[in-house]
Amino acid sequence: MNTAVQNAAPLLEVRDLSVRLGSPDASFEVVHRVNFTVADSQTLGLVGESGCGKSITMLALMGLLGPNMTVSGSIKLRGVELVGMSQRDLARLRGNRIAMIFQDPMTSLNPVMTIGEQLAEAIAIHRRDLPRRARTEHAMEMLKLVAIPFPERRLKQYPHELSGGMRQRVMIALAMANDPELLIADEPTTALDVTIQAQIIELLQRLQAECNMGLVLISHDLGVVAEVANEVAIMYAGRICEKGTVQAVFDRPHHPYTDGLLASLPKIDQVTDKLTVIPGSLPPLASRPKGCRFHPRCQYAQAICTTEEPSLRSIGGVSVACHFAETMPAATDTGQTGVVR
Repeated sequence: MNTAVQNAAPLLEVRDLSVRLGSPDASFEVVHRVNFTVADSQTLGLVGESGCGKSITMLALMGLLGPNMTVSGSIKLRGVELVGMSQRDLARLRGNRIAMIFQDPMTSLNPVMTIGEQLAEAIAIHRRDLPRRARTEHAMEMLKLVAIPFPERRLKQYPHELSGGMRQRVMIALAMANDPELLIADEPTTALDVTIQAQIIELLQRLQAECNMGLVLISHDLGVVAEVANEVAIMYAGRICEKGTVQAVFDRPHHPYTDGLLASLPKIDQVTDKLTVIPGSLPPLASRPKGCRFHPRCQYAQAICTTEEPSLRSIGGVSVACHFAETMPAATDTGQTGVVR
């Protein structure tokens, strides 16, 4: 493919992406026909309960799924198909053109290597001709970029010597070391206090603006998604049930699951000792219900919901998979949720 065609293509285009777990004789669908696009300098927020398939979807993009998982569909980075690409070619992309910040920095960082050694290694993988001294200098610059104080000292320290916020900044520095076009952030503020969370989100926004990169943000925090993302995709039981701009989805949710997530947020103007919850729990992988996957937990479910799976269709400026999206009364609005910009 020539350069002109590649530059005209979207940064990331995912079409009908499905992931199956198991052998050909007995397998379960983990992710079902997921579709989304990420443009340059744009942020997609991926939201849903734990176990809905968010991280699996992103690992599929990175080519990091295990041998017992099968990927089908299409994943294109600047028009280049990644599904079916060899591991050698994928390794050239990972950490270079596409990078990921993993959820837990303490388990993602090597405990027996210094911060400087890990940064230098990440740089050397894609810049083998760079002298050792230049790698160290670049590692220092990366720590400065993510606002880590006393970078000279930090290069010589081990992960356990740093705070949780510092370790997360190191993870961001590792991901940014080779100037990726696309950054995937998997719950980058998990287990951090509110002040540090705000600093990390502000850092990601600054880096995105400076580097003109696309960002996929996986988060349970709807407030963070509303603040950072341009578009949001709501996932439930392996498929996207609602997708659109943050303003459109959060201002007037068309899917009962989205409405339930927004209704469960605590409200500043309401004093109560009981939060609103979505009844039931996410169905197990091996026994997902027929029809609409959300119908056992949905207060609006009718007979058709138990037998026929709704397709993702365009309604009111958003894409939604619900048989009764046009008539579903939204229980939340902008003033009530307090999450819309």
